[in-house]
Amino acid sequence: MKRFFDNIKKHYKYMNYSAVSELKTEVASSILGWVWWILEPLCFMLIYVFIARTIFNSAEPHFEIFVFIALMIWNFFSKTLTTSVRLVKNNRDVVTKVYIPKYILLLNKMVVNFFKLLITLGLVFVFMIIFSVPFHFSMLYFLLDMAVLFIFTFGCSVIMMHFGVFVEDLNNITNIILKLVFYLSGIFFSIPNRIGAYYPFWGEILLYLNPIAFLINESRNSLIYNTGPNLIFLGIWLLMGLTFSIIGIKLIHKYENTYVKVMK
Repeated sequence: MKRFFDNIKKHYKYMNYSAVSELKTEVASSILGWVWWILEPLCFMLIYVFIARTIFNSAEPHFEIFVFIALMIWNFFSKTLTTSVRLVKNNRDVVTKVYIPKYILLLNKMVVNFFKLLITLGLVFVFMIIFSVPFHFSMLYFLLDMAVLFIFTFGCSVIMMHFGVFVEDLNNITNIILKLVFYLSGIFFSIPNRIGAYYPFWGEILLYLNPIAFLINESRNSLIYNTGPNLIFLGIWLLMGLTFSIIGIKLIHKYENTYVKVMK
């Protein structure tokens, strides 16, 4: 792990420059520019609110914020994971000509996606003011949720990035699995209230064995419902994220010299 942190320190300026350049490129190539970063989550929130309110008759309090928080976490995780699968191949020119630790490319993408998450978080606070949701001390626990989310996402993504070099169909498989996880993560419904109330066993399975569902629920509790964190399962998923990260980093260090040969 010392090599990992040394590489982070060595390539920090490159990560910063690359992330800023990518964000500027997105703005330059879009008619709406940076406004799209606000419109995208806002439009999806309105769609899900309409569906849940009119079709499923959802009565969750502060439902607009409820959905926004879920989309914020889901978009960061899913976009990072799907991007990671083909990240090495999509940066073939860089990988084949200049040596750079491959997880630096992943961290660059995560910085970009986390910046967009912060924009959505800003919208969450705006809606909290509009709908008179009180600000409270428990909101600070949201920082723990974000730390676990970042580490767990990195751990999953660095492993997927490695195998994505060798398994051509991994991208399609990942997209299918993510669609299933999306509907099991309580994006526009509450797992404890909708499923746990009628099927307690399955409610706990879906909530605690799905890290994204768990982090979405924890974030809602922290930001909306003034509820303290579940430190036991936060610790479990943090440990899982660290374990995945260590495994992925070791795979990268062991096999990164073969990536160029595979892509030729």
